[in-house]
Amino acid sequence: MQKYINPPKQDWEGLLQRPPVDVSGLFDSVATVLDDIAREGDTAIVRYSEKFDGYAGTNLVVSPEEFDIAEKQIPSELKQAIQRAAYNIDSFHKAQWQTAVKVETEPGVTCWQKSVPIEKVGLYIPGGTAPLFSTVLMLGIPARIAGCEEIVMCTPPGKTGIVNPAILYAAKTAGIKKVFKVGGIQAIGAMAYGTQTVPKVYKIFGPGNRYVTAAKQLITIRGTAIDMPAGPSEVLVMADDSANPAFVAADLLSQAEHGADSQVILLTNSPELLDATMAEIDKQVRQLPREAGASSALSNSKAFLLPSVDVMMEMSNHYAPEHLILSVRNAGQLAERVRNAGSVFIGHYSPESAGDYASGTNHTLPTHGCARAYSGVNLSSFLKKISFQEITGEGLKSLGPVIEKMAEAEELLGHKQAVSIRLEHLKS
Repeated sequence: MQKYINPPKQDWEGLLQRPPVDVSGLFDSVATVLDDIAREGDTAIVRYSEKFDGYAGTNLVVSPEEFDIAEKQIPSELKQAIQRAAYNIDSFHKAQWQTAVKVETEPGVTCWQKSVPIEKVGLYIPGGTAPLFSTVLMLGIPARIAGCEEIVMCTPPGKTGIVNPAILYAAKTAGIKKVFKVGGIQAIGAMAYGTQTVPKVYKIFGPGNRYVTAAKQLITIRGTAIDMPAGPSEVLVMADDSANPAFVAADLLSQAEHGADSQVILLTNSPELLDATMAEIDKQVRQLPREAGASSALSNSKAFLLPSVDVMMEMSNHYAPEHLILSVRNAGQLAERVRNAGSVFIGHYSPESAGDYASGTNHTLPTHGCARAYSGVNLSSFLKKISFQEITGEGLKSLGPVIEKMAEAEELLGHKQAVSIRLEHLKS
C-alpha cells in the first residue's frame, strides 16, 4: 500500500482515484453476442457457452434431480450456515415493507403510492473460481419477499454441465425454481431478450466480470433495467489508536483478495496504528490462497495518516466507499455523519465479512463512487411505486382553476381543456 501523510484537500481527488473500469472498449464485441442471442435464441446461447465456458451441452435447464443431488453433496455444517444466513437476510428485508399512506393534499384531492412487485426479474450469479452462492441469497430472498411472479436465475456450469452444488442449494433455500446453465454475456442477453428456454425479464441483478458489466450497460440502452452500475469491490477502514491492527489488516485483505482491480483504503490519525497495520498486512497476505490477487490489489491501495477523525470522515464521504468500517472510539456517534457509503460496519467487532454473508444486510452494493447517488440492493429494488390520486367534483372545483392557469401559461391548451370541460359539466 502507498502511504500518504496529511495530503492537502486539493490533492484528494487524484489520490483517491480508483483503478480504471471503463468497459466501453468491449461494447462492439459484447453487442455482437447480444445481437446474436436476440436473433437466434438458444442456438446462440449454446454456441457461446461452448466458446466462453467450455460447456458444449444443449441442456440449459437445471432439473429437479440436479437440485436433489446438489443438496446431498453439501456438508451439513454448510447447510446450517446457509439456512441461518437466509433467516437473517429474510428478517432484515421483510422489515423494509412500508405501509401505504393516503394524503388528502386539500379537500377532495387524495393521493397515495402503492408498492407493486416487478413481475419478472433475472438474477446473475457468477460461478467461476469463487462461486458466489451468498449472492443467490442476497438477490433471491428479497425478490421472493417482494412477490415477484417470475424469478429467473442464470449461472455458468462447469464443462460437464454441472452447476456448483452450493449455488443450487442456496437457490432452493431462497425459493428459486427456475435456474439455467448459462453464464457471462449470454446469460445477460438471454434474460434481456428471452429465448426458447430462458424467459425474458424486466430487470436484471447481479455482479460479474468486465464482459457481464458491459452487457448490463448495453441492455439498459435497449430497455431492460439493471440493479446498479457495478465495479470492483472496495473497502475503506477508518481506524484510530483504539483499533486492533490485526483486525484492520484482515478487513483490508478481505476485500483485496477479490482481485487485482479491487481497492482498499486505510484512514487513521495514529502513526503507530498505521505502522502496525502495514506490518500485519505483510504477514497476513502471505497466508491467503489468493495472495497474488490480493498483493496486486494492494498496489492500487492507499493508507492515509490524517490529523483527526473529522478529516477522516470528510475524506471518506468524498471517496464514497462500497464498504465503510468504523474502527474508532464512539463509532456509533460517528456513523451518524456518514453521507456516502454503500454499507457501514460500526465498531471493532463488525467485520465487513458479516455483511457479505450472514448478518442480514445486502452485499450487492454501489461501487466506484456510485454510493454518492445509489443505494445498495434492498426490498425496494424489486418493487416499483405507482402513484394514485382520486379527485371529487368538489375537489376539482377548488383545484381546477389552478390547473387551468398553469396549463395556459405553458401553452398546453389540451391540458386546460381536460379540466375546463369537467368544470362546465359540474355547473350543469
